[in-house]
Amino acid sequence: MKTRTLFTCQNCGYQSSKWLGKCPECNSWNSLVEEDFTEVAAKDNSRRALYKDEPVLLKDVEAKEENRLKTEIRELDRVLGGGIVPGSVILVGGDPGIGKSTISLQVSNQLTQRGHKVLYVSGEESVAQTKLRAKRLGPADAHGDIYIVNQTDLSFILQYIKKLKPDVVIIDSIQVIFDPGISSSPGSVSQVRECAGILTQLAKTTNTSMFIIGHVTKEGALAGPRVLEHIVDTVLYFEGDRFSLYRILRAVKNRFGSTNEIGVFEMGQDGLKEVRNPSEIFLSERPKDVSGSVVTSVLEGSRPLLVEVQALVTKSGFGYARRRAQGFDFNRLSLLVAVLEKRMGLNLEAEDIFVNIVGGIKVEDPAADLAVCAAVASAFHNSLIIPQTLVLGEVGLAGEVRSISQVNVRLNEAEKLGFKHCLLPKYNCKNLGFSQDKLELMPVSSVKEALDTATLRVAQL
Repeated sequence: MKTRTLFTCQNCGYQSSKWLGKCPECNSWNSLVEEDFTEVAAKDNSRRALYKDEPVLLKDVEAKEENRLKTEIRELDRVLGGGIVPGSVILVGGDPGIGKSTISLQVSNQLTQRGHKVLYVSGEESVAQTKLRAKRLGPADAHGDIYIVNQTDLSFILQYIKKLKPDVVIIDSIQVIFDPGISSSPGSVSQVRECAGILTQLAKTTNTSMFIIGHVTKEGALAGPRVLEHIVDTVLYFEGDRFSLYRILRAVKNRFGSTNEIGVFEMGQDGLKEVRNPSEIFLSERPKDVSGSVVTSVLEGSRPLLVEVQALVTKSGFGYARRRAQGFDFNRLSLLVAVLEKRMGLNLEAEDIFVNIVGGIKVEDPAADLAVCAAVASAFHNSLIIPQTLVLGEVGLAGEVRSISQVNVRLNEAEKLGFKHCLLPKYNCKNLGFSQDKLELMPVSSVKEALDTATLRVAQL
């Protein structure tokens, strides 16, 4: 065996024979760490790949639908695409304390109640500590076939999996697992990449589903190499502040389902609880008779969400006006403000503008453009939007209101929650087929027309 030293970037996995202050691959500073690598002789059979299948013709492969494992946590099943696919590897990331380990134990409880065997590998907590957390989440008799072990050595973990033959394995977390065949420390790029690769191969060959919990950096990215996301089948991220009440589970990669679905959970003493109607929750504390408050509908996969857009416009006390956005793209906000200045004649040059999407939702749907414009204009004029009005529409650079997708789904959700009016693009009203018995439709073709239609001028609020 021969040992050599390489410098490895802890963000992207780039390797160099000498230390560099800036990684040439991902442009991150001070991310290269010195690691020792042991070159093992080719005759060593211990590092052979687990795959031993011979190549076959694609036309001879029999395609069959796998029966997914239902967790009975409907928000999670929706994000996964209908349940857990046998043999799939799911990576769960998020800030510390946001609920990664909590939902893993809840999934374990649900699966064991349906007769599945689960192995929970806790590398950061002892077996007794894990038991205390499990008791908080449910009755003791709910933990039927959950096997718990405190282990960080990958070789022992592989032995446990081969011995118990569980249906689902949970690794908590991948940053503390180490392969004794690699000399670098746990959590390094080499260890994380190698351990994840071996566990993934084992999952594929034994048809064992696997949850891998990963830590995140200060920037919100998964700690370790980005290649970790390419190894696994599904990547789930928990969004939201760990001090807030609600958590949003989003799939950023899914080989077996859509990446547009989200799951909404409420953190309580008994763990994460599903939020079946998130629109009602997000609007429950909406203030009345306040300028700069507008409701819009955004699509997250097949689910329409009604969210409140808040705007605050105030005179700037500095020479340069500030623009801040929470839950909305900053560059998109700058574009919409420019449209309001040029097409509507609003003098916003010396105004500080703050936009917030209530509930911790990150909005990427262009259908929220008109709502943001209406909120900013309402806050600037200190005026009100007609009560119980939903605002929909994409805004172009000419100040026109463009059509959006799946209008019927959004309107049905608004009707359920008692909205009386809806401002929407004129083109969407063609062949809409929506009954206006409870929800009045107000078609508009420009931002100016929309604001003249929906704004109530008030001398003083």
